[in-house]
Parts: sequence; structure tokens; C-alpha cells
Amino acid sequence: MTPELETAFAAIRDEYGPASLARVERMLEPGGGALRHPLQKGAKWILPGLSPTPWHDPYGHPEIAPVVAAFEDAHPAIRKELADAWAGRREVFSDYEHYLTRQEDWQALHLYRDGGLVAESADTMPTAHGVLREFAVETDVICPLLECHFSTLLPGAVIAPHCDLWNFSINLHLAVDIPDGCSITVAGETRSWEEGKCLLFDYSFEHEARNSGERPRTCLLVDLWHPETTLPERRALTVLITEVRHLMGGA
Repeated sequence: MTPELETAFAAIRDEYGPASLARVERMLEPGGGALRHPLQKGAKWILPGLSPTPWHDPYGHPEIAPVVAAFEDAHPAIRKELADAWAGRREVFSDYEHYLTRQEDWQALHLYRDGGLVAESADTMPTAHGVLREFAVETDVICPLLECHFSTLLPGAVIAPHCDLWNFSINLHLAVDIPDGCSITVAGETRSWEEGKCLLFDYSFEHEARNSGERPRTCLLVDLWHPETTLPERRALTVLITEVRHLMGGA
């Protein structure tokens, strides 16, 4: 670890106890510190001790359930605002740039990125922006290392099988506008979105998605802390990944 990381980790251990970062330190050992599920092989970081569960019950975690309920309750307004933006302000959407690729048939409108809310999106998507701020950002449930965005797959679009970078955050999908013929597969299990409802899954497992329908499919994606991570771990992981990105020039 760099001297900056050593200093930050020491301060966290002083505040929360000498064993508070044991799992993070184990993750940093050669080999990642833990056995991986075969379908997590493509992930860069695996924090040991987290349940190796690909699909989660959206209402199964007390910390996340209020976020799920708030977005599902707000779905009708969110769907209308999306339709208005897609019809009249298409310029606010852009090709989505995943860490692995960029796709023209995968469009995005960000509400949160680079550790903060995207102020410009408040005018376009006020309901979603407000729910996100109140229930995920102000409660520190959102993972500041990642993002929240409207994810629109155009007809025929396919997101190829891949693992995301780590298992210590978890992905919430609010199904905003879902045509027939759309599905997502996580760890070999395929599900369909139900409009107005949420799916929750661990995207360190291999996953893929497709829109075989005749119109765009849009979900609101929110990157949340995995509910089994602790506060000191979240602080340490934020410092760690921020430092790694700095050393890699933003990678």
C-alpha cells in the first residue's frame, strides 16, 4: 500500500478498532484473500465474507428497502419524465461508457457520478433526482465510487456477458419502461423486468442483458453499498479505490 493508504487505514483502525479492516486487508493479500465463485472470475476485487448470492430480494435488506420502496412509489412520475426527455431532449442522453466498452445502442442519462449528484439532471428528471438524493445520497447508501443513471437499451441491443469490478457494491434496477422481449441473466439465471418494480443483484457475478423488443428498454440503475459491508470498510474501500484510480490516471 502507498503511505497515503497506510495513514488512512491506520486512522480508521484507531477509530473503529484494530480488526475493523480485516476483510479489506485480506482482500489486498496476493490472490485476493478468498476463494471466488467460478462466475466471479472476471471481477478485480472480491471482499471476503460477503454472501456469494447473485440475486437479492430488493426488500430483503433493511438499509436498501426504503430506497426500493421510494423508487417504486415514484415510478409513474419517473416514467413520464423519462418519456418527455426522450421525446423532446434527446441530447441529454449519451452513449454509455462502461469500463469495458462504449456502445451507441446503450444510452445513458446520469443522476449521480464522480462522487456527487449531477445538478443538470435535476431539471430533466426531478422526481428520480429527488428520490435518489433523499433516500440514497443523504443516507450514504449509495456507493460514491460508482453512479446512478438511466440505462436505455435500443431495440436489438445486447450487453455481452461480463463481470463488474467488485462485489462490495450491489446494483439496483428500477424497471422504468420495459417492452416485451427484454431480459437479464445473472450467474446463469435469466429474469425479466417488471415495470415499476426493482431487481437487485451482485454484479461481480457474470451477467448480460438484451433488448429483443421493438422499442427502447429503460431501467434506472443505482450502485449501492453491499448491505453486508461495514462503515469502516466503506470508508477504507473509498480511499483505496480512489487512490488506485489516481495512480492509474483515472482508470
